[in-house]
Amino acid sequence: MIGSVTCECFIYDVQSLKGKRSVLKSIITRLKQRLNISVSETGYQDLWQRTEISIVTVASDRVIAEKELQKALAMIDSTPEIERTITNFEWF
Repeated sequence: MIGSVTCECFIYDVQSLKGKRSVLKSIITRLKQRLNISVSETGYQDLWQRTEISIVTVASDRVIAEKELQKALAMIDSTPEIERTITNFEWF
């Protein structure tokens, strides 16, 4: 089972693309190190307060994949600099 989640986020207190990249790099690195997922910024790359993050995981069971994706979303939600707005799940 392949689980994919795409979430749009708003980044607070950044004044440039450089600031945005710093916040995103920190979040993406933590997600990749702690969870069995692939993560990338997939949208709004030219806007400095908005981003789209895509997360994908592969597991033998949908429940396991969903738990891993929920852990990733919880980590994003626990980061004070960023707010998750729109979230879409897909299953393959």
